Amino acid sequence: MPVIARTGSDLTIAEAVAIVGGSLEGGAVASRKITGVNTLKNATETEIGFLSNQHYKGDLSATAAAAVLIAAGSAHEGASSVILVDDPYLAFARLQRHFHPAPVSAGQRHATAVIAPDARLAADVDVGPQAVIGARADIGSGSIIGPGCVIGEDVVIGQRCILHANAVVMNGCVLGDDVILQPGAVIGSDGFGYAWTGESYLKIPQAGRVILENDVEIGANACVDRGALGDTVIERGVKLDNLVQVAHNVRVGAFTVMASQVGVSGSTQIGRGCQFGGQVGIAGHLKIGDGCRLAGQTGVMSDLEAGGTYAGSPAMPHRMWLRVSAIMLKLPDLWKSLRTRS
Repeated sequence: MPVIARTGSDLTIAEAVAIVGGSLEGGAVASRKITGVNTLKNATETEIGFLSNQHYKGDLSATAAAAVLIAAGSAHEGASSVILVDDPYLAFARLQRHFHPAPVSAGQRHATAVIAPDARLAADVDVGPQAVIGARADIGSGSIIGPGCVIGEDVVIGQRCILHANAVVMNGCVLGDDVILQPGAVIGSDGFGYAWTGESYLKIPQAGRVILENDVEIGANACVDRGALGDTVIERGVKLDNLVQVAHNVRVGAFTVMASQVGVSGSTQIGRGCQFGGQVGIAGHLKIGDGCRLAGQTGVMSDLEAGGTYAGSPAMPHRMWLRVSAIMLKLPDLWKSLRTRS
């Protein structure tokens, strides 16, 4: 039983305008049926387009879209009909959620699923083929456990969670409400903890848990390690992209987002509302302040103050990194000039 998103009902343009809280201008007929949202280039006459990136402004005049979501107050020459909104990308997201609503569970349990006798599942929880649910696991109403998922002993999963194929939640971990695990995500794997004996590495048992608070999403093949002592905590609304690694005893503040291949070393504390580009690396036992923004491939080796924008390795303020990068590009010519003078 795969996790399949439902298809929402068609809308009129007037209904779409109401959903996004916008205003309609131009020649579009308010009662016209709309079947979906698409890019300006690919939209058909039964779809709504959107312009959230000015890079695509040139597509306005040629789009076949019935209407275009566009920021109020911005120029929209060439568009026959527009829906003026505060944030076109947010408006696009709201319409997309209407046309592609989240799946709804119905209490289906596949015959090949293995569910411990003392596991507690709400009546409407779906369990897919070859999923395994361990002893004393507790899964809340509306949740969907996809094919091949493994839920360990004493795991708690809240309401309306979606675990896609082959996601793993190890023993004792806790998921809040509305959590999404993409395929292959692993929650509660052992932290990377070893002690050198002089001859070999002695594994240190990882006795903590992982706690994912409400509305967290973990990307495909991402890993969040359990704490060695105490818990690894991912706070409310955090979104982790595919292939992100979060080590033991890390705490990630609410509404922080991390793009693909970010790595966070153990016991680091990350503030609220941070934004990490792809392949950012964070050393262990650091403190990253609220609202920090890190460009892709930034290497963080010391604490960062709240609200800053950083880049480079080692991490430095973004403007400084731009100056350093400009100098780096000139180094070959400078070196050649110095050699010539000598």
